[in-house]
Amino acid sequence: MVNIRAEGVYVIAATPFTDDGRVDNASIDRMIDFYLDCGVTGITVLGMMGEAPKLSLAESIAITKQVVQRSRLPVIVGVSAPGYASMAALARAAMDAGARGVMIAPPSRVRTDEQIIGYFADAVEAIGEEVPFAIQDYPYASGVVMAPKVLRRIVQDNPSCMMIKHEDWPGLDKISILRGFVADGSMRDVSILCGNGGLFLPHELERGADGANTGYAYPEMLVRLVKLIKCGERAAAHDMFDRHLPLLRYEQQPGTGLAVRKFILKRRGAITSDAQRKPATKLSKESIAEVEWLVARLER
Repeated sequence: MVNIRAEGVYVIAATPFTDDGRVDNASIDRMIDFYLDCGVTGITVLGMMGEAPKLSLAESIAITKQVVQRSRLPVIVGVSAPGYASMAALARAAMDAGARGVMIAPPSRVRTDEQIIGYFADAVEAIGEEVPFAIQDYPYASGVVMAPKVLRRIVQDNPSCMMIKHEDWPGLDKISILRGFVADGSMRDVSILCGNGGLFLPHELERGADGANTGYAYPEMLVRLVKLIKCGERAAAHDMFDRHLPLLRYEQQPGTGLAVRKFILKRRGAITSDAQRKPATKLSKESIAEVEWLVARLER
């Protein structure tokens, strides 16, 4: 098993499509080059922002291969699926393609602590104990609330767990509790990268997170923010973050957030089209005007 200490910014990559719904391979290369120019340290593909449920297995594997080859950075692949068979198939293909690990979110059907712990044990059995994995802790999307003691149990029971993607909200105290487990020796020291669009990233870093794992359309800000916090430049970090917060908040709207992100990525030249594969959400002319105003204000 190859393990890594994930830190910095593992950007959540969009999946570019053409206007007629085909995967846009040329835009994938351009988007990866854009992320590299922004200074990211890793890439996550086939996450929720990547519209993974709308892709076939063959498309998912092809995208993973292309991103791994183009970026030469550590790549984590989202493999969450309704059943273990499809999860295992994609996980094996992703690792064969050169991915560094996979990310798994629990399904909404698991509710109790023991059900959650058992689900991850079965998932590890399915994908193989040699495959490094990250726990995606995103209750808003999954409907599954994982208490710190449950995350600790999953980490301790499964040596292949390499990372917690923290997206609980509110969740700052959860980070402190998890780091406390590491300090008292009751939990292995695994990476904690944070999502939620980066809405709480400065404070999450100050609580002990290692970096960001989100898809904000200005990833260079996330990269700079992590560096400033790690260097003790707290005021400068928060000042910069505050300038981005109106747009970042707008981008994090449930339902339309992906459309906003793709619109901005297109506007910045990272992808050719902001199309989503159906079913899709389109921005109204009023929303487009608001995004244009926020972007112009930020860049000014």
